[in-house]
Amino acid sequence: MVMFVFLVIALVAVVAAVTLAVVGGGSRPVLPEAGPETVVDAFPEDRPLGRADIDALRFPVVLRGYRMTEVDDALSRLGAELAERDARIAELESARAGDQAHAVGGAGLLGPPPAPGTDDEDPAGPGSEGERR
Repeated sequence: MVMFVFLVIALVAVVAAVTLAVVGGGSRPVLPEAGPETVVDAFPEDRPLGRADIDALRFPVVLRGYRMTEVDDALSRLGAELAERDARIAELESARAGDQAHAVGGAGLLGPPPAPGTDDEDPAGPGSEGERR
């Protein structure tokens, strides 16, 4: 019986200590107030995104996963920058294709025909081939 009374008193003491710790029996709070976790400056605004920026991106975890608005904002920014890069790549490729066509065709194919009496014509003149036979 003495052992039972001792266990009951020990149980009451432990419950009281835990209750005081949780409720905050002192003047200072047990846990400090935590601010909401947000992505701070997820991407740089002054330069295009790089691979390191995307690798370093971490979203704070909330009760049910990630904050949808933060993920949506990040994906929108990535989509816009990828669209800009795709447009720039297409512009550069079309300019390069035009330059290559001009280089391959040369001035003779794409330029105006040579003027009569220049060195590009046959010196014997037209029809001279038939006269030699």
